[in-house]
Amino acid sequence: MIIKKGTQVKIITGKDKGKTGEILEINKKQKKVKVKSINMIKKHLKPTKENKGGIISKENFIHLSNIKNIDLKKKEKKAAGNK
Repeated sequence: MIIKKGTQVKIITGKDKGKTGEILEINKKQKKVKVKSINMIKKHLKPTKENKGGIISKENFIHLSNIKNIDLKKKEKKAAGNK
């Protein structure tokens, strides 16, 4: 499966099954990716000089086997060939 930053993917298993999003980050060593607004977790941060602290929501990694590539370019080519 060809994956790059910015590619549209669909979640096929887990709590976010059926949702689609854009790849934000890739970890090739662990074979995991971060998808925009998918697999959200709560993170508790201590206050610092720069940061207010508190509870924030952020994306967590999801395994490559749980996503499916949605290639819009291939769909357009197939539609153009059918005419």
